Amino acid sequence: MLEGTPHTPHSPHTSHSPRDTLALRLPDRRADDERADDEIAGAGPGPGGEGDGDGDGRTPQPGRGRPAAGTGEGPGGGLRRSSLLMALGTVVSRATGLIRAMLQAGALGTGLLATTYNMANVIPMSIYTLMIGGALNSVLVPQLVRARAEHPDGGRAYEQRLVTLVLSVLAAGTVLSVWAAPQIVAVYTSDTPKNHAAFELTVVFARFLLPQIFFYGLFFILGQVLNARSKFGAMMWTPVLNNVVLITMFGLYLGLLAGPDRIEDITPGQVDFLGLVTTGGIAVQGLALIPFVRASGFRFRPRFDWRGSGLRKSIGAARWTLLLVLANLAAMTVVTHFAGAADQQLPTGGVGYTAYNYAQGIWILPQSIITVSLVTALLPRMSRAVAEHRLDDMRADLSHGLRISGVLIVPAAFFFLALGPQTAQFLFGHGAVDAASAVPAGQMLQAFGLGLIPFSAQYLLLRGFYAFEDTRTPFWTALCIAAVNIGLAAACHLWLPARWAVIGMAAAYAVAYGVGLLLTVVLLRRRLAGRLDGRRLCRTYGKLALAASAAAALGRLVAGACSGVSVPAGWASVPALAAGGLAMAVAFVLLARVLKVAELRSLPGLR
Repeated sequence: MLEGTPHTPHSPHTSHSPRDTLALRLPDRRADDERADDEIAGAGPGPGGEGDGDGDGRTPQPGRGRPAAGTGEGPGGGLRRSSLLMALGTVVSRATGLIRAMLQAGALGTGLLATTYNMANVIPMSIYTLMIGGALNSVLVPQLVRARAEHPDGGRAYEQRLVTLVLSVLAAGTVLSVWAAPQIVAVYTSDTPKNHAAFELTVVFARFLLPQIFFYGLFFILGQVLNARSKFGAMMWTPVLNNVVLITMFGLYLGLLAGPDRIEDITPGQVDFLGLVTTGGIAVQGLALIPFVRASGFRFRPRFDWRGSGLRKSIGAARWTLLLVLANLAAMTVVTHFAGAADQQLPTGGVGYTAYNYAQGIWILPQSIITVSLVTALLPRMSRAVAEHRLDDMRADLSHGLRISGVLIVPAAFFFLALGPQTAQFLFGHGAVDAASAVPAGQMLQAFGLGLIPFSAQYLLLRGFYAFEDTRTPFWTALCIAAVNIGLAAACHLWLPARWAVIGMAAAYAVAYGVGLLLTVVLLRRRLAGRLDGRRLCRTYGKLALAASAAAALGRLVAGACSGVSVPAGWASVPALAAGGLAMAVAFVLLARVLKVAELRSLPGLR
């Protein structure tokens, strides 16, 4: 989410051995693209970059053509194994998260009760992100990498001071947030006579859930310490533990506790159970990283000697991050408020915030699995390229990352457009939610649909600015996106009926990121001296869009033909979704081959 304007390095580079050059550069040649597919599609940095360290916090300098000390791995072998582990962890995490969402919908429904829980549950992450999260995610990785490479102690003291500072700020912020829970909740929903019961329940949930702020921070700061050591796997796997805790919780609520799905029926004991276990899941997720951090060679010792330690640069960079986060949170808060108003008008219609939240959670899954995994590996790699004045390498990484991610992001976007309602009915049309009540979430998924393409591309391109430690430019793009989103969401709230208002807000989100992508491209081209491999990117995305749109049309026709198949109650959408999805997948692969989309080779089994 996130200095000013550092100088732009010139493109020719320091000398490397031939092996390092193959690993670090991504020229536009077929053989090297295939090698790059192995490295980047697996989301791992190439050999010759930063290694694991040698136990004392030091990092081998680039260009030595050897693995990090203590790894015992030759070039390539350990990389592929760790990349596979990371990718698998991401997939398992998202899959268990999907199961959790299905059980949550079955337990709490999509009406006002679910909105009180979901609204309270989104507040801790919002406050954490506002306090320090954006800086952790995008500003501090380059600075941790630089500290490990440049400081005499390999960055050990810098890391200890940084972790101490972050945890101290988060502990104080958590205590203050719990104390101010009613005032915080009032930002997201109104305490009107009609909405008083929902408001009070949201406050109770918030008091239980706000301690998550500290544990989110613990998870992310320890994760960034690992990322700076090129240890990506643990951060991808530990969220599975949180999902397992919540799957168990909602299963018990749905089964043994026979929990209700209406505000009027829920008991204080059930509220306590949901609140305590939800926060416990996030605590487990954060604490589980501690053994991995210790194994990486990091030893935490609280250090409060912050003056003159180099943290001023981190704090200075975070100024713009804070403004960026404020812009994002302003948009999110406005949309949450408007969507909650739709819930108040139609309390059992499933047309408000919870449906929006579920739809957005499904829509963002491809981005979370594909693009975020790429960015996790690319940001340290691009930061090293910028620090070593290898601008061509950084540009090539951006281009290749966009093209590789597009192979899956583009068809996923068209899938949501074509089969959104069937997807929502399959995932959420159970328990407290019948098939008809799941349809609005599916229509929101359709409205989000094509916005996945600019959302994913813009997310990746912004990392080009972060590699330069430039957080000012991303703020201006975020401000533009937030302004468009707020304006269009307000128009939907004012002029559309409650049944359709939040669907319009989902479309507004997609349009806002389309505008943001255009602005990001213009600004990044300027930073990279007008070169962004634009023709190649446009050609690839044009072919992908053509193949995906035709495949989506076929998938929708097949799904319509299968909609009348007789199946057990609650599973009516399965034949249409399965047949339509299969037809779309086969058609997309065949058409992409006909159109000679070279990046299709990055998919397993399609080379």
